[in-house]
Amino acid sequence: MPTCTLHPLPYQADPAVWFARLRQAPGAILLDSARPGAERGRFDLLSAWPVEQLQTQADEDGRAYLQRLRASLSRLGRAELPDGVELPFAGGLIGYLSYDFGRRLEQLPNQARDDLGLADAQLGSYAWALVSDHLLGTSQLVFHPSLAPGEQQRLIALFSTAAEAAPGTFSLLAPMRGDLQPDDYRQAFDRVQQYIKAGDCYQINLTQRFRAPCQGDPWAAYQALRKACPTPFSGYQQLADGSAMLSFSPERFVRVSQGEVETRPIKGTRPRSSDPTEDARNAAELLASSKDRSENLMIVDLLRNDLGRTCETGTVKVPELFSLESYPNVHHLVSSITGRLAAGKDSLDLLGDSFPGGSITGAPKIRAMQIIDELEPTRRALYCGSLLYIDVRGEMDSSIAIRSVLIKDGQACCWGGGAVVADSHWEAEYEESIAKVRVLLQTLQRL
Repeated sequence: MPTCTLHPLPYQADPAVWFARLRQAPGAILLDSARPGAERGRFDLLSAWPVEQLQTQADEDGRAYLQRLRASLSRLGRAELPDGVELPFAGGLIGYLSYDFGRRLEQLPNQARDDLGLADAQLGSYAWALVSDHLLGTSQLVFHPSLAPGEQQRLIALFSTAAEAAPGTFSLLAPMRGDLQPDDYRQAFDRVQQYIKAGDCYQINLTQRFRAPCQGDPWAAYQALRKACPTPFSGYQQLADGSAMLSFSPERFVRVSQGEVETRPIKGTRPRSSDPTEDARNAAELLASSKDRSENLMIVDLLRNDLGRTCETGTVKVPELFSLESYPNVHHLVSSITGRLAAGKDSLDLLGDSFPGGSITGAPKIRAMQIIDELEPTRRALYCGSLLYIDVRGEMDSSIAIRSVLIKDGQACCWGGGAVVADSHWEAEYEESIAKVRVLLQTLQRL
């Protein structure tokens, strides 16, 4: 089996030191754990100059696109890491699936406006990556065997030179405003309640979008937001049209490692407080909330079903239920569902059978997505999609792209939402949708 070549670099805890050298290169992308030392903050991964870019085509079926990704991995060729080396990536695909990629997998209505025009998916095939391991304190270049020696030397030289100057500036030209007024939100909320009472659904993740005109360097915005909101599934992707995706997600979608599968849905939120006593009270209230535990359990059951479509019968388990995870702006209730890929199934099958993540749709999933399309006036684009990698060995990790900002065509957009169930109150849900992105809105406003 062909083996990757490794080239050590001085360890950097902050991947910005490395990414600054190539952030404007074609296909530049950073998957940033942003919390070195945290349980899910071990590796950073960055690359640029993909061998090919694979973007969804007009009217292309989702399964056909996933098959194109599979063919791209095959063209790059399977490779292994040197013996004893534990890294997440040996060359392969890195990029995003938007929430609306789900339209290519399931039959959905077409009511929400597509006013952002973001491609439903774009992944590049990369023959190299720079990977930092925060557990072992290493940074190294990983070269797939197909990468020409001359290109390897160019990259070694690039990362041996001084970093470029500091990023430019970024600013909003007006305050971020929600697209929905409180009355609009309440009408959508009331409609969800009608669907719940009619038996159409049990839970709907109802979202509103915030946006403002902006100018300047998106990388400057990313660095400021990363400092304010460090989360284990952060990421930055530069697109060819000058758009940029900035994500600060705390939520894993699905991970595959040596055939073992894990998903970690978040459902249940309370705000943080600067007062330690009040902060502890908020966390305790979340842990004790029967409503939030019920919401979480609905999604655990949904995801057990999703994983069961691709995993070996009898292997789907729930090893962790209702755990507390705390971030700079919120406390979350998190569970874990695991399984093992069935014979003949791979990471791309898993994506096709489980995308988009059930924690950000509702239950049952397909009916929830239909209702979302009816009630949310515009498409979600990046929000609730996924930033991910899939390597040539079949290893995969992916986020649910919540707490994310899309900078495109002179405007910055971000989204906040929450689960609506039978005993929800519209004022609390409306406030929660703002609380989840408040740190993003306030940080951008101060730049």
